[in-house]
Amino acid sequence: MVHSAPEGGKMNYYEVNFDGLVGPTHNYAGLSYGNVASKANASLFSNPKQAALQGLEKMRALSQLGLYQGVFAPNARPDIKTLRALGFSGSDSDVISQAAKAEPQLLKACYSASSMWTANAATISPSCDTKDGKVHFTPANLNNKLHRAIEAETTGRILQAVFTDEEYFAHHPSLPQHSLFGDEGAANHTRLTDAYGHSGLAIFVYGEDIHSHVKPQKFPARQTLQASQAVARGHQLNPKQCLYIQQNPDVIDEGVFHNDVIAIGNENVFLFHQKAFYEQAAAVHAIRQSYTGSRPLHLIEVSQADVSVEDAVQSYIFNSQLVSLPGGGMALIAPSECQQVNSVETYLSALKSASNPVDDIIYLDVKQSMRNGGGPACLRLRVTLSEQELAASNQSCILTDSLYQELVTWVSKYYRDRLCEQDLADPQLLVESYTALDELTKILSLGSVYDFQRI
Repeated sequence: MVHSAPEGGKMNYYEVNFDGLVGPTHNYAGLSYGNVASKANASLFSNPKQAALQGLEKMRALSQLGLYQGVFAPNARPDIKTLRALGFSGSDSDVISQAAKAEPQLLKACYSASSMWTANAATISPSCDTKDGKVHFTPANLNNKLHRAIEAETTGRILQAVFTDEEYFAHHPSLPQHSLFGDEGAANHTRLTDAYGHSGLAIFVYGEDIHSHVKPQKFPARQTLQASQAVARGHQLNPKQCLYIQQNPDVIDEGVFHNDVIAIGNENVFLFHQKAFYEQAAAVHAIRQSYTGSRPLHLIEVSQADVSVEDAVQSYIFNSQLVSLPGGGMALIAPSECQQVNSVETYLSALKSASNPVDDIIYLDVKQSMRNGGGPACLRLRVTLSEQELAASNQSCILTDSLYQELVTWVSKYYRDRLCEQDLADPQLLVESYTALDELTKILSLGSVYDFQRI
């Protein structure tokens, strides 16, 4: 079906950022091979309480800019169901104890709070792009890493609990768990359009075409062309409005594990590094030719001379959020680490003074996430919604001042302020985490998204 505008006027569309709420078991386990920050900070003490509060403060900052801001619940951890499937048995305490002794890496994977990075939760296509006029959701299978591959089922349930109305929303299962269909979600997808409610150009960036020899040599390419094409088909996108571009395999080998670590787009602005794409001149030409919006397209290429790939990975300049402000213009929501890299701070100061829609740079502290390899953009899932679609969404998950205060109180009540690898063997951490998440389902009106089967 195609939705009609409200009687007497034009239907407004909004980009709503659903930020991942950092879970109670946030820790630095160094599980993500190819993510430089994740490996470099492995085994440091984490502060789950600070991480969650930093995330909530970021959500509030976006809300105070006049933007709609959503809250996305974490997966339940530890994932006892997976540990039982891998042969550990007995009570929950027994399972934890056995895994800690026999397979500590498996235990760390099942405790990972990586679902906080909701840019990888799913790929979303807005109703103005799809043939049936519905918003389409496909949870990412994240099959390149065990600690992430176990997220897809619960993530799908959470998405359905937030976007329940079948008149407006279409939910798909994640792609098959096979290397042919490696899918890392919205971190490798962006739309270019002249307005959120207008049909846009869907750009899918992939790391590897299974049938091609062009691929990174050191680190894995997590997104395949075949996965991107499958998602586009499932979402009923117009093939003429889809563009598939390969990420530069050399930058993947430098630690650029997702496209959103080297490029970012919003409406009619696309900011990307000089080395972002394979055969970049042809890729940029294809983007320019495929864009159909009436507003001018701003393709902003950041040169290697201005910001090296190494500095981009260190600062996560491209893992910022580029948002359209209600009063006009755009702001780049950047991690505070960008201020600590001279080349990056210099570039960003010049960017907001140049002739483009980016008017402001806002620096935020998300250090707990950054140490695990995820910046502001990793923490949010972008969902373009019409007024009607927004109204049909779960309103308990839309941030308000009262919800912010309630979640701060909830975090302060349940979260530890210090966590290390040895703490994962403590069965009490499971009790604390499950108790907290059980209360969270009531706060966010999520029903039974968690399959708690305590033994």
